[in-house]
Amino acid sequence: MKDKILSLLKKNNFDYVSGEMISKELNITRSAIWKYMKALKEDGYKIDSVTNKGYLLLSSPDVITYGEICNSLTTKYIGRNYNYFSTIDSTSTKAKDLASKNYPEGTTIISELQTCGRGRMGRTWVSPSGKGLFFSIILRPNVDPYSVGILTFVAAAAIHKSLKSFNIDTTIKWPNDIYLDNKKVCGILTELNCELSSVNYVVLGIGLNVNTTLEDYPSDIQTVATSLKIHCGQNISRQLLLASILNNFEDLYEKYKNNDITEALSICRNYSNVIGKEIYLINKNSHEKVLAKNINDDGSLLVIDADNKERTIYSGEISVRPVH
Repeated sequence: MKDKILSLLKKNNFDYVSGEMISKELNITRSAIWKYMKALKEDGYKIDSVTNKGYLLLSSPDVITYGEICNSLTTKYIGRNYNYFSTIDSTSTKAKDLASKNYPEGTTIISELQTCGRGRMGRTWVSPSGKGLFFSIILRPNVDPYSVGILTFVAAAAIHKSLKSFNIDTTIKWPNDIYLDNKKVCGILTELNCELSSVNYVVLGIGLNVNTTLEDYPSDIQTVATSLKIHCGQNISRQLLLASILNNFEDLYEKYKNNDITEALSICRNYSNVIGKEIYLINKNSHEKVLAKNINDDGSLLVIDADNKERTIYSGEISVRPVH
């Protein structure tokens, strides 16, 4: 109900909204309105109230609650079942728990702070409070389990499109990273629960560094990680960016479910930071220099090895920098 009241206040951003109008619109009592207004103020919203005029929203805190993004959201189901936390261990861990309880497709779990954020290969993702976008989406596509890997490219394309709308040009590193100024700004993690021939659910996890500063990162990753703020020199609206990503993702995801991945793959190819370059394939105890030739239609990476032979890489770790 707080989100509905907040939405009314935002729609009438420069005018007072009468208690009578809120009461009729939402079918709640004046006493209930007062309690919700009090709760919104405790959340950091500044609201002016005047007798016989009503309530006026003066300012909003920098939070990514549903009430802050719903007016910019155009999706039908992605992000509509919205689970917001101020602190959580991992949004993906929570998403898997909710998915096992049959929460619907599109359910989104998002938190201001992750205490155990995870990336690929079991790595920790730095998730300072109130500065990034750390969220997971429950998906239930009716596809073959082998087709799920493409979802990483669908998400990367959606993020790239959204950042482009903010005049931020990024590149995409196969298979799941977004780069800015040759540094990692976003990671995507896809986790699958399936039977032999059917998908039970997919949890798509995204960690995007938005308003973090260099000091927020441990010294050992300051040379390889960045944020939108570091690049732009100013804060970026997390609310508008999140809504944009969810909107773009639903559009590309719907195409994916209809066997149309043309746009997503085209973006990942055109803005790849590995195609046409020498890269390193990393195994546990070795690394191999190859030339990245292209991304295949199934999302695998086509490379040319030292013997001038074409090989297909379906998964694994690569580096665009020399490996020591």
